[in-house]
Amino acid sequence: MSGPNSRVFLSLGGNLGDPVQSMAAALHLLDEDAETRVVTVSSLYRTPPWGKTDQPDFLNIAAELSTALSPHVLLEFCLDIERRLKRVREERWGPRLIDIDILVFGTRAIHETELAVPHPRMLERAFVMVPLAEIAPDLVLADKTVTERLAGMDVSGIERLPSGRDWWQA
Repeated sequence: MSGPNSRVFLSLGGNLGDPVQSMAAALHLLDEDAETRVVTVSSLYRTPPWGKTDQPDFLNIAAELSTALSPHVLLEFCLDIERRLKRVREERWGPRLIDIDILVFGTRAIHETELAVPHPRMLERAFVMVPLAEIAPDLVLADKTVTERLAGMDVSGIERLPSGRDWWQA
């Protein structure tokens, strides 16, 4: 890898097709890039839909990357992976084959229309925070650790599936 690497956390999820296969494919595409390495991946979690609730449950994970890519190039890469895996954006918070969100990009704070890191709504979403707490419990977000943030959240309906952290490499 060229240049200094940043520690990045992603949230991946989906509730259409085969979300496990889609997330594994996305992780492989990220890991195969010369500028990006998947460091660790959470277990799989079944989570109730959020925002728009009349749809199937989601499967969600968190992943830590090490990357030499810039935040904007990583965002474009993630959007390209979504397109390659046939993601269609039809309805906000609606059903999807795959969703990849950048949660944290090192210590960077970016507030732009197309990119906001840290992710502006992650602290409200247990389906993001539960998998993130598994792989980065001591990560500090707005002066509190992920574990401390999660302690005050409603995590009802979130179920850790028997998968382990290497499920995506099978």
